Amino acid sequence: MTVPTSSRLLEVDNLRVDFAQRTGVVQAVRGASLHVERSGESVGIVGESGSGKSVMSLAILQLIKQPPGRVRADALRLAGRDLLGLTDREKRAYRGREIGMIFQEPMTSLDPVFRIGAQLTEGITLHQNVGGRAAREIAADMLAQVEIPDPRQVMECYPHQLSGGMRQRVMIAMALSCHPRLLIADEPTTALDVTIQAQVLQLITDLQQRLGMALVIITHDLGVIAETADRVYVMYGGKVLEHGTVIEIFESAASPYTQALLQSLPDVSAPRGRKLRAIEGTSPSPLSPPAGCPFHPRCPLADDTCRTEFPDRTDLSTTHFTHCWKTGQA
Repeated sequence: MTVPTSSRLLEVDNLRVDFAQRTGVVQAVRGASLHVERSGESVGIVGESGSGKSVMSLAILQLIKQPPGRVRADALRLAGRDLLGLTDREKRAYRGREIGMIFQEPMTSLDPVFRIGAQLTEGITLHQNVGGRAAREIAADMLAQVEIPDPRQVMECYPHQLSGGMRQRVMIAMALSCHPRLLIADEPTTALDVTIQAQVLQLITDLQQRLGMALVIITHDLGVIAETADRVYVMYGGKVLEHGTVIEIFESAASPYTQALLQSLPDVSAPRGRKLRAIEGTSPSPLSPPAGCPFHPRCPLADDTCRTEFPDRTDLSTTHFTHCWKTGQA
C-alpha cells in the first residue's frame, strides 16, 4: 500500500484506456488527468457522447475487464493508495465503501429479477459486516434519506414497479449506503423530466453536504454542471481540453470546443423561432482518432499545427488551463 502523500482524495494522471477489437484498438481515453480534493468539493466532467467520460469513471472503479480492455496511468490513487496495484479482493472492498457510483440509466442498472431490498442489502452486508435484519434497517433508512415514501414497501418491489425518478433515488441510496468518501454520478439525470431532474440534483447536493463526501458528476448537460460543480473538466476525443472553476468555464472559456458547447445552450432571451446553434461535424472515432488536437476537424480556427500536434498546456490562471494552439484567438 502506498502511504498517502497528498491532500488530494483522488488523483488521475495520464490515464489511457484501450479496448482490443477485431477491427482494431478503440482508444477510449488518451491521456486524461484530473484530481479531486478532500474538502467535499464537486468536480464536473463534461463533453459530448463518446468523449471518454464514463470510461474514465469505470477505470477509476477498476470495473474494466482486462483483457479486452487495458488500463494504464502514471498515477491512479485514492487517498494516496495505488488503485492499479489492488488485488481482486481489495478492489471489491473499496468499491462501494470508498467510492460509490450512480450508474447511467437506472432503468437498466438495477437487476430486474431481484427485489429492491435484496439489491440494496447486498452491498451493506458485504461492507458493513452486519446481518440480514440490520442490513434491511440500514437500507430502509437510506431509502428514507433519499425521500422515498414508505421505504419498507418499496424494498419489496421489483424495479419495473417503480417510476424512473424512484429508480434513480434507489440508485443514489445504493451508492451512499456505505457512506463512501467519493461519489461518482454518471449522467444522474438522463431520461428524467425537468422537474424530477431538479429534485434529483438537489437531493445529491444535500446528501453530499450532509455526509461530507466529494462528488464527481459526469454529464453532457452544461446546465447540470452550472448547478452542481465547483470545478469543471471539458473532455473531447478521450482527452481533457480545458479545466477551470465553473465561473471561469462559463464566463471566460478559452477552448473553441468549450465555447461551442456554451453557444449550443438554449437562450431564453433569443428571438422566438431562432434555431439552436449546433457544432458542425461529428465526434472522432476512437478506432482512428485524428492526429493533433482531436477537435481540429470541426474547429473553424484549425491550421496545420492543430492537425499534427496536440496542444501544449496553457495556464490562464492558477485554476484555469486549456490545451489549444488558438487560445485567445476565438
